[in-house]
Amino acid sequence: MAAGNPPLSAALAERPLVLDGGLSNQLEAAGHDLSDELWSARLLLEAPEALVAAHRAYLAAGADVVTTAGYQATYEGFARRGLGRRETDEALRVSVELARTAADQEDRAPGRSGPRYVAASVGPYGAMLADGSEYRGRYGLGEAELERFHRPRLEVLAEAAPDVLALETVPDASEGRALLRAVAGLGVPAWLSYSVDGDRTRAGQPLAEAFAPAAEVDEVIAVGVNCCAPQDVAAAVEIAARVTGKPVVVYPNSGEHWDAGARAWHGPQGFDTTAVPGWVAAGARLVGGCCRIGPATVRQVAAALDGTGPGR
Repeated sequence: MAAGNPPLSAALAERPLVLDGGLSNQLEAAGHDLSDELWSARLLLEAPEALVAAHRAYLAAGADVVTTAGYQATYEGFARRGLGRRETDEALRVSVELARTAADQEDRAPGRSGPRYVAASVGPYGAMLADGSEYRGRYGLGEAELERFHRPRLEVLAEAAPDVLALETVPDASEGRALLRAVAGLGVPAWLSYSVDGDRTRAGQPLAEAFAPAAEVDEVIAVGVNCCAPQDVAAAVEIAARVTGKPVVVYPNSGEHWDAGARAWHGPQGFDTTAVPGWVAAGARLVGGCCRIGPATVRQVAAALDGTGPGR
């Protein structure tokens, strides 16, 4: 963790914070091809400077928290590229170091102040499969098997000392419970964020059921939702805050729909930042964007949280 920064949990108690947007779309906007199975994690090996630049773009837009390129960095995924455990461990550590470098280099956006934080992205089991399973869940694995999958990667990331572990885009309550067990005792705070469809996980469980176990886990400093439609956020914030009593993290997609067959986005954008103050009033303390949300929208989120944007 960065020396001198108050813990992220303390910062969240002080005021709502701005999370970054989609790392992949910022990289694609800079001309990088992310069409292979490793997605943005490939650049940990091939173009680390591009990741620093992408993180800096979000910091310049007003983000207080930047999320690493570790979402798809797994032992199994890198092994398919002929890389061993040592190389994967190094890539995971580098993901945190690059985000920290960006946070150290980038000046604060005008009107913003305070420390910047690094969230180490931990994608779900389905992300490793690279077949869209992270949007379905129900992998056919038990919770113990999922815990064994996640724990080694979490241990390496914890050693790299991020400010928080972002357990994100989790589609299934059973995987959520496995991740909660996997982070126990690591000594690093975590947030748990589900990908949802309405008031249920992607696997169909009620959100109240999915969030409930996080209430008893000391390592978890926030719960919430990401990679979902913006219209699903308000109900999820209310449920998460009520069930867990913890701060809520929200970072929805743009509102466009992903066509897995065509590997393309369709439809209009629907992320209206005038909704942000309402999310905060309901319990959201960390607000940003996921797929198709870039620095321009993050700048609008920052303005809304600072009271200078629409809706305030």
